[in-house]
Amino acid sequence: MTFDLSEEEKIESPQGSEENIKSEILTVNMGPQHPATHGVLRVEIKTDSEIVTEAISHIGYLHRCFEKHAENIDYRGVIPFVDRMDYVAAMNMEHGYVMAVEKLLGTEVPRRAEYIRVLVAELQRIASHLMFFGTYSIDLGAFTPFLYAFQEREFILRIFEELSGARLLYNYIWIGGVWNDITDGQLKRLSGFCDKMEREIDKYHNLVGLNKIFVERTARVGVMDEDLCYDYGLTGPILRGSGVKWDLRKDRPYSIYSEFDFDIPVGTGEHGVLGDCWDRYWVRMREMLESIKIIRQVLEGIEAGPVMGKVSKIIKPPKSEIYLRTECPRGELGYYLIADGGKVPYRVKVKSSCFTHVSVLSAVAPGLMIADLVATIGSIDIVLGEVDR
Repeated sequence: MTFDLSEEEKIESPQGSEENIKSEILTVNMGPQHPATHGVLRVEIKTDSEIVTEAISHIGYLHRCFEKHAENIDYRGVIPFVDRMDYVAAMNMEHGYVMAVEKLLGTEVPRRAEYIRVLVAELQRIASHLMFFGTYSIDLGAFTPFLYAFQEREFILRIFEELSGARLLYNYIWIGGVWNDITDGQLKRLSGFCDKMEREIDKYHNLVGLNKIFVERTARVGVMDEDLCYDYGLTGPILRGSGVKWDLRKDRPYSIYSEFDFDIPVGTGEHGVLGDCWDRYWVRMREMLESIKIIRQVLEGIEAGPVMGKVSKIIKPPKSEIYLRTECPRGELGYYLIADGGKVPYRVKVKSSCFTHVSVLSAVAPGLMIADLVATIGSIDIVLGEVDR
């Protein structure tokens, strides 16, 4: 951390007479290497004692020129690059990009591949929310929940490793389908995982969510109301945590999500104020239960058949453009693709939810204590690979 003393203020004494008492505003740089920023984010904080008066987010430490790279490689070659945006939810990153290319091509995806895509997308959502649960607990001073979360997350990563050969960056969802089929044995193991995970989520919530210290650290802290969400374009669990029932899987269905029955959890202000840190935590915990509900329906309805459709070796979509958005663990992710008829995209532009979520810190931070700012950043749940790209 670096410190900078600046700005002398005149404070009025309690008796009403003005005295030239000096109050120093302290500037603290939290990050870019700081555990509370969840990556290489630098937050320039101006504080009056423990109270934050201003917070300015500085990004760009993880910029990889992804969108420029995409203009110089073929459509298939872009998939490993989208993996590296939200590297905690790589399956969801792939799903949106691949669907956008398929719509440009007019490609039909086999039913079995669609089921597998939904399956891995919802498993990835659970793995991502488990990461949030574990790291958020550490942010607020509890270490044991992190170990519980990673124990169950490990099962999902092993399934992904069996399917794709990788544990973090998968290159599994391909244009036209998926790279590798899932076996009956893996489906059976997933059924047992769903049974266990439901019990685990209940245990996690009793251990953390209802813990007196956790409630006091998160209730009425970092409140984001519905109007603020609309002003800053906040989506995903943050928007739903503020009481807005909006989920693209339900309201603008894509893939085969329209065939599944599930609910959209929203915040209620149960332990504090609607839209506070506790509501955002609770929405993610309930979303894991809804993902389990979807996975069960996939396991019951998955059909035999091929996992790859008919796709040319050289992908050359006709001259066209498309914007397609999907519901990822951290919010809505949009892909804007322009095809000029060649083998490489003319333009690939990403609308990142994490980018807009970082911007809201400047509006929420003033008036918070430094410890509450840490709780607020953790509740937003950002990944800097998606912010910077």
